[in-house]
Amino acid sequence: MQDEPYELYYWPGLPGRGEYIRMILEDAGAAYVDVARRPEAEGGGTPAIMRALRGELGGLVPLAPPILRAGGLVLAQVANICQWLAPRLGLAPGDEAGRVAANQLQLTIADLVGEVHDTHHPISSGGYYEEQKVAARERAGFFVAQRMPRFLGYFERVLGRNGDGTQLVGSAISYVDLSLFHTLEGLAYAFPNAFARGEPAIPGLLALRERVRQRPRIAAYLASERRLAFNERGIFRRYPELDLPADAP
Repeated sequence: MQDEPYELYYWPGLPGRGEYIRMILEDAGAAYVDVARRPEAEGGGTPAIMRALRGELGGLVPLAPPILRAGGLVLAQVANICQWLAPRLGLAPGDEAGRVAANQLQLTIADLVGEVHDTHHPISSGGYYEEQKVAARERAGFFVAQRMPRFLGYFERVLGRNGDGTQLVGSAISYVDLSLFHTLEGLAYAFPNAFARGEPAIPGLLALRERVRQRPRIAAYLASERRLAFNERGIFRRYPELDLPADAP
């Protein structure tokens, strides 16, 4: 671990994509500052994000949060941050093949998260959900019926083929297991009926979710004020009209 706390830049009030980085930092017990959650008078808030997006932190100018600053190094993009950060905190496979596999899985999670976002913003991320509700219902219907089961079925197969089926890659819990935990939590929040309908097909993933939940530092984090609740301003949003009906067969 480094001497100075890591600095995470992500939109205040949202778990969002920043949560994938928080999960690593929390599980590892690493010191970090959630910069934008500080008051603006102390250099936080949205102005801190805008400074980072203007490139004032140094390094390559990022397109969007999350952004991580570690000393003089500035990184953006979830998978990119994860593949750099996790090995340093003991949350990645120790061999090259395992690290490459972990990154591949993290990128697949990113694909899934992108599709979740597009269920409520299928036309433009710059517009309001209320302006694209008709398209959103069509997009979400396809997602819950076909895409979500396909992604979860894939991860279930990957889990079952890795050793004793207790983690996705390698011989110990890694950052991709933490990422999948948050994704499963988000899907259960956003699409409770569709997720419940698909649970019988993913027993391994459900067991993995509980193993991650019970990790001491993760359990403490989930019970703390640092863990932001899902809400209708983030990626995983609960709009009942986008879910399956409660009585769907």
